[in-house]
Amino acid sequence: MPAYLLVEIDVREPETYERYKSLVPPSIAAYGGKYLARGGKTEVLEGDWAPKRLVLLEFDSAERAKAWWASTEYEEAKALRQQCASTRLIVLEGLTTPL
Repeated sequence: MPAYLLVEIDVREPETYERYKSLVPPSIAAYGGKYLARGGKTEVLEGDWAPKRLVLLEFDSAERAKAWWASTEYEEAKALRQQCASTRLIVLEGLTTPL
């Protein structure tokens, strides 16, 4: 079952975050993940949620997404992100068949 990581990011140190962005893609690909959205324009349609930056990743399963997040391949980049940004990250299981 596919799974998605939704990441809300508030970047405090833009230069350091740029380094993070250059390190991350190979680790995501190593776990079969791919970007669906990365920092694009957002527009609030309901409620008061106004994230500064959103990233949406797709993996083959929640287990693969969590394995990537805890991986040695992502360890250095994750520490860099945690240093330069505040983040909220969730994993969301997808549908096995379309509605």
